[in-house]
Amino acid sequence: MQAEINIGLLGHVDHGKTTLTKSLSGKWTATHSEELKRGISIRMGYADATTRYCEKCKTYSFDEKCKTCGSTGKVVRRISFLDAPGHETLMTTAISASTLIDGALFLIAANEPCPQPQTAEHLMVLNAMGIKNIIIVQTKVDLVDKDKAIENYRQIKEFVKGSVAENAPIVPISANHNVNIEKLVGYIEKVIPTPARDKNAKLRMYISRSFDVNRPGTDLKKLKGGVLGGSIVSGSLKVGDMVELKPGITRKEGSKTNSLKFKVTSLREENDDLTEATAGGLVAVGTELDPAVTKSDALIGSVIGKVGDLPEVSDTVKIKYELLERKDMENPPLKMGEPVVVNAHTATNVGVIMNLAKGIATVKMKKICLIEAKTKVALSRRMGQRWRLAGWGEVVA
Repeated sequence: MQAEINIGLLGHVDHGKTTLTKSLSGKWTATHSEELKRGISIRMGYADATTRYCEKCKTYSFDEKCKTCGSTGKVVRRISFLDAPGHETLMTTAISASTLIDGALFLIAANEPCPQPQTAEHLMVLNAMGIKNIIIVQTKVDLVDKDKAIENYRQIKEFVKGSVAENAPIVPISANHNVNIEKLVGYIEKVIPTPARDKNAKLRMYISRSFDVNRPGTDLKKLKGGVLGGSIVSGSLKVGDMVELKPGITRKEGSKTNSLKFKVTSLREENDDLTEATAGGLVAVGTELDPAVTKSDALIGSVIGKVGDLPEVSDTVKIKYELLERKDMENPPLKMGEPVVVNAHTATNVGVIMNLAKGIATVKMKKICLIEAKTKVALSRRMGQRWRLAGWGEVVA
């Protein structure tokens, strides 16, 4: 059963995103060695869970058996949860994740004043990307008393006033003790519906992972092709399809690339093999590509489409942009020659502003990319020694 919707978990570092993902799905998404060492998410993690409804108790959960009456719940749908990093220096990954999600769980810890720095930045991401199906999750309520939790609630309401999250429900939980998780699942079903999908639309799949599944020393005859992971945002993909990936292999920085054409040898979602994958959820695509090409997330930011159906790649992009009003830093108008980071779907690119006219910035990229018209992008600029989220916009032809 394929997941039919992507729900992102956003919020400040150490506000419980990975712990909540574990509570909801049973999967600990921080598996990268550096993540375990530092206790934070670095790469975008994901995990799937199946919503079930107990008709007797009228409750939702992700458990096969109802905890109240013990009856087997009716399967409602399968959901992919995306755990986005909250640390400021890893915001580009969070912005990339926001392009894949259909709704969001916005985590705010009860044991710290609201807002924290990345809480504010993640709300800016939600505003910029126009994500409206939001549930605010007030985490770590087990660490504070009732008065403190209520005060934090008031801070949250004041913080989200005037934003896309202004009318979002606020659900207090303790992920470590699985307190109020059933209520949260109920709100997920109520507030974040599965969007309408057209499986006959043009195939577009954004690559958020690419890797080599072979162990070191594997016999040459037993080597498996490279694997691509990501989310289909339109159309469908079947085992046996011939598809194309762009930009493909870059021969040198700034050069044109060779697109990669290949046959889909397998489709998989977590532990389930699929014959066809449609929009929604995160899918692993088995290929006949040389695993040396796909290893170490080398193809993140690429796009898959049917052969001959993808537009040409380019190292220049025009963005109709708006700057964000930030209380924590000065955000003056963009300048000619200023370096910026452009995040579009799962691609992150550094560029230089070559032209500014009528609210449109023409950016010359360091690497070529495939960004289609009407794609929403986020812009970050250098403030001191850091890249800070500064604006957002839409690609124009």
